[in-house]
Amino acid sequence: MALFNKKKRIQYLGFNDIWFSVIGILIISLITNYLFNNPSERASIELVLIGWFASLIPTICDWCIIRFILIHLRKRYPDFKDDLKRIVFLLFAIICVILFVDFTMGFLLAQLFTFLGFYSTHMVILKVLLPVFLIIIMTMAIYEAIYYYVRLKKSIRDEEQTKQIMIQAQLDTLRNQAQPHFLFNSLNTLRDIIDQDAKEDAKGFVDNLSDVYRFILESGNTNLISLQKELKFAKAYIHIQSERFGDNLKVNWRILQSKQMAMIVPMSLQLLLENAIKHNIVSRAKPLIITIETKEDYLVVSNKIQSKSTQTPSTKIGLKNIEKRYQLISNRAPIIDNDGEHFTVALPLLKASNQNTTHENTNH
Repeated sequence: MALFNKKKRIQYLGFNDIWFSVIGILIISLITNYLFNNPSERASIELVLIGWFASLIPTICDWCIIRFILIHLRKRYPDFKDDLKRIVFLLFAIICVILFVDFTMGFLLAQLFTFLGFYSTHMVILKVLLPVFLIIIMTMAIYEAIYYYVRLKKSIRDEEQTKQIMIQAQLDTLRNQAQPHFLFNSLNTLRDIIDQDAKEDAKGFVDNLSDVYRFILESGNTNLISLQKELKFAKAYIHIQSERFGDNLKVNWRILQSKQMAMIVPMSLQLLLENAIKHNIVSRAKPLIITIETKEDYLVVSNKIQSKSTQTPSTKIGLKNIEKRYQLISNRAPIIDNDGEHFTVALPLLKASNQNTTHENTNH
């Protein structure tokens, strides 16, 4: 029962109102007693105590009945859109309860005072009803304000949790989308190696592919990864592609040591390398040179455009994937630039740490 169960009280009232109820009842009963007695006349201690006790009983009845109705209305009309309807019903209930309980108890109290030899009329009862009504209205307003605040806070929290769940689901979908994309292209490379009847190269390729997929599985549950780990993965990927292209594929690495622990979207660099290889000529006459470097808070990947004569229509899955994942976890977006001669993508580095600023310069 919500009247006595702490969990239910908090659910329907917004807070545990035991002490609030006790203090509120005491204050209202004291005010009622004061109004019933003529403050200009001295009253005996016995009369004050009798009067306070007599006013305490209807106050408790008022409070408990109105509180019960309040809880019932909140059960029946829990939504924000029902607030006005619930408050109107509550006001009507308060008027009915006060008129019935207070008039009845007030009348009995007046009779008691008359019996004890003190002057009392129904005007005294009417004098008490209005202040009591106003006090209870203010008290219920406090209840409503607290209840509204608690519900609003919960609504914002639930909305944020729902948003986070949706974002995480989208990120999971994008990660799962990227992995088959990589596997499809890797299997095409393996097929080319097998067609060349290079069994040893094929075995080495499978070993490297196994290492790469181990990395994919290890980073599959994270939305960000250190640049250091992403570079390690990218170098393993380039090693795999070298099985196919040999010296026709070159990568220049210019990475600031201080950026090694910066965070980046997993597999983003690999997807850019994959796109560069897919959409450009890689041959002895036209070797593909890819430059990977850190500039300020970006990892910049660029290559000279060497379009194939029979260009495969681009689905742009890789670039869209990267852009969407950055959009979901950061307010910084990748910068894509195509000036007709060079294709450049700058990936934002997130949470960069300050370390040694020496460069790592290697050619693959």
